[in-house]
Amino acid sequence: MTRSFAWALLATSGLIDVAWALSMKYAQGYTKPLWTTVSLALLAAFVYLLGKALQVLDVGTAYAVWTGIGAVGTVLAGAVLFGEALTPLRLFAIALVLVGIVLLKMSSG
Repeated sequence: MTRSFAWALLATSGLIDVAWALSMKYAQGYTKPLWTTVSLALLAAFVYLLGKALQVLDVGTAYAVWTGIGAVGTVLAGAVLFGEALTPLRLFAIALVLVGIVLLKMSSG
């Protein structure tokens, strides 16, 4: 597998992580059978893709990037779907995470 493909798998895994977090919200403490099933399937998918990406990528950088994608994506999705606040401080924090992700990616080669 090429590094480019591994990064694509990692990004996809990060986006699936966002969908997983949202599905957990919709599962309402795993009391909704359909959303619980969706949540578990998404969990399996993102763990599998993350594992494949880690075969090629440095674990520290890849995990940090993956976590950043999940964190930023989930904050933004929470704002859009659930009306969660996007205050100036939260937007600044998102910007810091994004800068960190870019710098980690650039430093990994």
